[in-house]
Amino acid sequence: MNRLRIVFMGTPYFATSILQHLIDKNFDVVGVVTAVDKPAGRGLKMNESAVKIYAQSQNIPILQPTNLKNESFLTSLKNFNADIQIVVAFRMLPKEVWSMPKMGTFNLHASLLPEYRGAAPIHWAIINGETKTGVTTFFIDDKIDTGEIILKREIEISGNETVGTLHDKLMHLGANLVAETVESITNQSVKTTKQPDSEEKLAPKLTPENTKIDWSDTLENIYNKIRGLNPFPAAWSIIQMDNREISSKIYAVNKEKIAHSLDFGTIVSNKKEMKVAVQNGFIHILEIKLSGKRQMDIKNLLNGFTFSKDAKML
Repeated sequence: MNRLRIVFMGTPYFATSILQHLIDKNFDVVGVVTAVDKPAGRGLKMNESAVKIYAQSQNIPILQPTNLKNESFLTSLKNFNADIQIVVAFRMLPKEVWSMPKMGTFNLHASLLPEYRGAAPIHWAIINGETKTGVTTFFIDDKIDTGEIILKREIEISGNETVGTLHDKLMHLGANLVAETVESITNQSVKTTKQPDSEEKLAPKLTPENTKIDWSDTLENIYNKIRGLNPFPAAWSIIQMDNREISSKIYAVNKEKIAHSLDFGTIVSNKKEMKVAVQNGFIHILEIKLSGKRQMDIKNLLNGFTFSKDAKML
């Protein structure tokens, strides 16, 4: 059988790595669909997606629709004459798009479906204290992350894993799985599995509300939340001291299980360390960003910043 004509849809760096792997493996990517350029930074310079930048370097034709139902876009997409479409970290597709190729459209999702359907599966797996996760390819249907599963690959989550380290592991695992999925479709050896209707573990979009630290929570839950949001978008909190409130983002931490009688959120610090009292222990802050300051390790911060005795995390 001839090589399949592939249209690739994606936007961030995670998707770029998968696209690059397909090109390196000599798959026939005939077109790319990615997000429109957006103004960013103080100068509002137009920011191109990571996928677009890479596709340009490979001279792959690019489409950047604002409306996926636009007739002009649909015509241009159809003209690629794709056998299959691959979606990685893009957006929900209308039926006019996902049903277009004769061999279907499949998605790579960074979880072991049906667990963690949604926008932030890597984050929520760590936040919820999972010890394993993985990647799944599935054929897209008219709902979010519910289509028939093609292939899965599993990976362990270590006790000190962050979303940054797990993101990169899943990106490389996903690149291999996408290539394997294309090969199985090419060889017509695909055997899909219908997903059960599970809604127990979801991965909703991250918001200021669900990324704020609740210092009355357990030691383990707080530790998992912080590492599950490190380095992006970062767990955050308000520091109250000297009758003012300072917004902070908290990155690297350690945990210490020990009995104490301090109020939850109480900050204990000296010139070398900073820790916060929580249920059954302390969260030791190793890296933090205070509002108006750069992100820094705690020793550098404490060289020029002193927390008052009444300082508390809210």
